Amino acid sequence: MAGPDDLDTLEHSIKKLQIEWEKFFGGVERKPPVDLAARVERLVRQVAGEELKNSGERFRYQTLTARYNTFNELWNKRLRAREEGRPVGIHGARAEHIAMERQLAVHPPPAPSPPRGEVRVADPSRDEAAVRSLFERFQAARKETGEGGGMKYESFQKIIAQQAARILNEKGASAVDFRLETKDGKVSLKAKPVK
Repeated sequence: MAGPDDLDTLEHSIKKLQIEWEKFFGGVERKPPVDLAARVERLVRQVAGEELKNSGERFRYQTLTARYNTFNELWNKRLRAREEGRPVGIHGARAEHIAMERQLAVHPPPAPSPPRGEVRVADPSRDEAAVRSLFERFQAARKETGEGGGMKYESFQKIIAQQAARILNEKGASAVDFRLETKDGKVSLKAKPVK
C-alpha cells in the first residue's frame, strides 16, 4: 500500500530529474541522466501498482504522473532535436529565425534578374551601367524606326531617374524594370515596379 512517504519520494525524484535534465541541456553535464530517469520510471510504476488510501493521495499521484509525463515528453523532444542538430521549442524557433536572419545578412539571396529584354534600375545614380545600357538600346531602336538618335545621355538619365523615383515612392518598389516598346513606328519606354 502506497502512502504519503512514497508520494514525497516520487515528487522529490521528479524534481531532481528535472534539475539533472536542465543541467544536461544547459551544457553543465555531458551525459543525459538516463540512470536517474530509469529509477524515476520504476518508482512511478511501483506506486501505480499499489493501492492508494484516499482520494487526496490518488489525486496527488495523478498530478505527479501527469507532470512527469509532460516533462518526459519535453525532454525526449529536446534530446531528439539536439541529436539532429536543430533548436526546438519557442526559444528554439526564435533562435532558428535569428540564425536565418544572420545568414541572410551575411549571404543575401541573389536578386532575381529582370525578364529578358528588360533593364533593372534600383537607384539611377548607382546603376549607371544599367541606365547607359538602356540608353544605347533606346538610341539603336530609334535609329531602326527612323526616329533618329537626337537625345543626349544626360537628358535620358534625368528622365529615367525621375520615373524610377516616382515609381519607387508611389508603389513601394525595390527597383524598376524598364523595357523598350515599339508601336506605330515610335519607340517608348515602359516601366514596371519590382517588389
